[in-house]
Amino acid sequence: MKKVVVAFSGGLDTSYTVMYLAKELGYEVHAACANTGGFSDEQLRRNEENAYKLGAKSYVTLDVTQEYYEKSLRYMIFGNVMRNNCYPISVSSERIFQAIAIARYAKEIGADAIAHGSTGAGNDQIRFDMTFLVMAPGVEIITLTRDKALSRQEEVDFLNKHGFHADFAKLKYSYNVGIWGTSICGGEILDPSKGLPEEAYLKHATKHGEEELKITFDKGEIVAVNGEQFTDKVKAIQKIEEIGAAYAIGRDCNVGDTIIGIKGRVAFEAAAPKLIIEAHRLLEKHTLSKWQQYWKDQVANWYGMFLHESQYLEPVMTDMEAMMLSSQRNVSGTAILKLRPYGFETVGVDSPNDLLKSKLGEYGEMQHGWTAEEAKGFIKVLSTPLRVYYGIHPNEER
Repeated sequence: MKKVVVAFSGGLDTSYTVMYLAKELGYEVHAACANTGGFSDEQLRRNEENAYKLGAKSYVTLDVTQEYYEKSLRYMIFGNVMRNNCYPISVSSERIFQAIAIARYAKEIGADAIAHGSTGAGNDQIRFDMTFLVMAPGVEIITLTRDKALSRQEEVDFLNKHGFHADFAKLKYSYNVGIWGTSICGGEILDPSKGLPEEAYLKHATKHGEEELKITFDKGEIVAVNGEQFTDKVKAIQKIEEIGAAYAIGRDCNVGDTIIGIKGRVAFEAAAPKLIIEAHRLLEKHTLSKWQQYWKDQVANWYGMFLHESQYLEPVMTDMEAMMLSSQRNVSGTAILKLRPYGFETVGVDSPNDLLKSKLGEYGEMQHGWTAEEAKGFIKVLSTPLRVYYGIHPNEER
């Protein structure tokens, strides 16, 4: 009997995969849920219960939340990574770490195969397959949903026929919940002229009015939220999510280029990422030099693109991480945001490394580090290339 590890989320596709492999193909199925922070204790308990009902011989939860933060999330914060200046690469960035955890587990138990529930029309199939090919060479990859081109109804019918009943068929939307946001697919998202209705979102505004949020960073990492100290960065993110989600902050819709070449559209709600990245970006404006900001932005853009497009294992990622880590040595202080229903604004920062507090002058007010004559000389020298050009080409106008 061949041994297969199924990357089990508890959703329709992976539920079908477990049952079909066990009941129809006779595999010894080991269901493994790689948790990167998107599952509650109740969901994990239900996943284990359902895995056995579906025919799995064993079930295990692989908690890689801290690894995900240490090896990816903190660099996305360092880089203020927003794909298309919009999407904080939410659950998609977690897929790599889920795949790595599944590959490690498959090797640990000596599995002959690994299975996942991705379709042939999305990015996740690439993230899982590429990681398995690299991390578990020689292990067969099984993808029933993709290979059999299954519809949701076909999967539901199969499960019902074999005595497993759930509300999968009633779901209009597909949700992927993670510590770095929730992605929402299906429904109105399939029509590019429409947005999601209020009921499609999982989190709704329960607070009104305005509230200040203070996020304190030390060398680019969160150490306090509204004065409450955190050594566990994951818990700090969860605290900010709790505060921001009460105002329904972080909703948006991203349209972008997929790895497979077609355009993709996904809605999301990501209060914590939006608030953290904008707070961090504001603090960097005060603490980094012009060229530090410029070059870090270039590197971070590539880092986010590589991460999104399943290139996390590319060796250059380590080099980019080293540059971003170095850039954070002076990014310490508190960023202040003002929250309101469905939005927020940046207010200011309090940092000992604030370059705005220069003794050389206050912008637009008074200079202290140079004289008026020195300013005139600087401007004259700065204009020299233009004066040379237009002195030779006086008839050119703009």
